[in-house]
Amino acid sequence: MTEKILVVDDDKLVNEFVEETLTRSGFDVTTAMSGEDALELMAIEDFDLILSDVRMPRMDGIQLLKKIRREAPATTVIMITAYGTVKNAVEAMKLGAFDYVLKPFSPDELEITVKKALEFHELKTENELLRTEIGRRYSFENIVGKNKNLTEMFDLVKVAADSRATILITGESGTGKELFAKAVHYNSPRKNKVFVRVNCASLPENLIESELFGHERGAFTGAIKQTKGRFELADGGTLLLDEISELPLALQAKLLRVLQEHEFERVGSGTPIKVDVRVIATSNRNLRAEISEGNFREDLYYRINVIQLELPPLRARRDDIPELVDHFIGKYNEENSRTIQGVDKKALRLLMDYHWPGNVRELENIIQRGVVTGKGDLLTENDLPGYIALGDTIDTGSIRLPMPVSIAELEKQAIFEALKFTSGNRTKAADVLGITSRTLRNKLSEYGVKRKVATVEDDGE
Repeated sequence: MTEKILVVDDDKLVNEFVEETLTRSGFDVTTAMSGEDALELMAIEDFDLILSDVRMPRMDGIQLLKKIRREAPATTVIMITAYGTVKNAVEAMKLGAFDYVLKPFSPDELEITVKKALEFHELKTENELLRTEIGRRYSFENIVGKNKNLTEMFDLVKVAADSRATILITGESGTGKELFAKAVHYNSPRKNKVFVRVNCASLPENLIESELFGHERGAFTGAIKQTKGRFELADGGTLLLDEISELPLALQAKLLRVLQEHEFERVGSGTPIKVDVRVIATSNRNLRAEISEGNFREDLYYRINVIQLELPPLRARRDDIPELVDHFIGKYNEENSRTIQGVDKKALRLLMDYHWPGNVRELENIIQRGVVTGKGDLLTENDLPGYIALGDTIDTGSIRLPMPVSIAELEKQAIFEALKFTSGNRTKAADVLGITSRTLRNKLSEYGVKRKVATVEDDGE
């Protein structure tokens, strides 16, 4: 599509020169002799780029720029200026102009500046479309489910999204905690700022502080340059602290200070850095129990638990399964150019009867696989994993232990059975067991199990 350009200059010769140069370069060019004429043209059609002289009678280029910013904020603007008005052009750039060209300018100079401006305009337009698409994807209306427990949360989340309050989202693994966190962000006043996620369970303890707060060059071995942490990167936006219960106690104290004082120090620095970050925390653990066991600070709990959302497991909202199945079939049909129409009655009954230890995430994975590998118009029992028909995740009858047996040995056997059941996938095994990936890693390390032996495939660990 040919880009539309509007040239505004009270000098007819300048207008004709710019029009001829840019038309020869393949652009659709319109000219105006005044700011008032330009506004009338803008009311009739949209322009990708406007070149405006700084000095014009009645309405000058600065006044026109301010009106463009209000009435057509997506339009990119270049100022045309003479040597004596460069200061005005610089002021225009502070007000949102992309660049300026200094009279007299050559055709090559003009073309280069215009092409750079149009590249910027295209990138800005693409980012805006992407932002709109992301906002649509994470709108509250797009969260599938009409279960009473879930829908009651929507009103609370909508109110919470507009506030600055810290939010704690709890629930089993796979219930959609991150989806809700993104819905809060993309429906808040911070939606045009960054959303930064850090998985507290996946970071080695010796790197968590640096990951959150950054570090100075030379702060520790391997710190070869100054690095910003997640809090600094999320300034103005939202920071998701996924599985916050996995933070060591020493880091919990530092996090509490950031939440209270809105400032922190990089590792190796004594200079405080102020930030404006909205924190959302998630946990699949009972934090009150963690407090009782001395694993989580009570003062931090109350600081992050201003608003709490407790997401129900899928087995507690079975009435949502048919709608979720249809949603995932549509999603993966589109991604894989498939035309699966739905599931047959027997397959749906099996899905409804299964108890879903991996919750919505497990259901999505099963439907994705069925859509990709399904042979007919409908997904059948044959398109589902065999264990769905069994209705159980682990065949406990196959476990044979000498009696009496210690709790530690029972725990060890449960871990090995979960790994066997998930074909060595540690992330899925942790979900089945109701523990974090880090806890599973630590347990396997205690048993002397090497990663290569225990893991066939890791899904996002």
